Amino acid sequence: MVSIAGSKKLKRQMAPIFWGITRKDSRFVVTVKPGGHSKHLAIPSAVFIRDTLKLVNTLREVKSVIYGGKIKVDGVTRRSLHHGIGLMDVVELEGIPDVYRLVPKNSFVLQPIKINPSEKTKKLLQVTKKATIKNSKMQIGFHDGRTLISDVKVNIGDTCVMQIPETKILDIIKLEKGAQVIITSGINAGHVGKVIEIKEGTFVLPRRALVDIAERQIDIPSELVMVVGKDKPVIQIE
Repeated sequence: MVSIAGSKKLKRQMAPIFWGITRKDSRFVVTVKPGGHSKHLAIPSAVFIRDTLKLVNTLREVKSVIYGGKIKVDGVTRRSLHHGIGLMDVVELEGIPDVYRLVPKNSFVLQPIKINPSEKTKKLLQVTKKATIKNSKMQIGFHDGRTLISDVKVNIGDTCVMQIPETKILDIIKLEKGAQVIITSGINAGHVGKVIEIKEGTFVLPRRALVDIAERQIDIPSELVMVVGKDKPVIQIE
């Protein structure tokens, strides 16, 4: 009988570079199953523990950690080898004092950084879609697949400072002139800069942001930047 869930493995040669895996070991590696993050912008939990953080050596050891409920993503225990860990996700491991957040860094789409444990209940979520529903309420969609029904006024491209795992909005940071942003993709991934100008899109060109980074300015589609603060980042991102 044909499986409708898709393949559970991926050829190592086809895996994204930011996973941090070796290329000449066994032929296949665990892959990401459908979830909140795009499969091309996420790391499977099994690969994250074994290859990215290098905390264990074998898949058997990874299974012991994950099936034992020893990994939390955004404060929620995850027991799947294939759960996708993506942009701004907060990861905790039982028995290890370090808390990790995944951010763009050094031109890689995702890299883990150690953060202060006091920040593990905060996460930045970029608004990717919104729709007005019954009783004039707003249904907001975020970059990690979450949705939230709220009365708050936000625009696509804005960032919500969220309390996790409760998914409660603590603050809203507008994508506007003067805001601090981080580049989330491309050769400049990981650079933090200041928005000089927001250029509205046309029928041909997408909405764009002119960003000042490292004493130079780049013109980039606004979907490739995430607002992280007004004058400085509101949480640790590097």
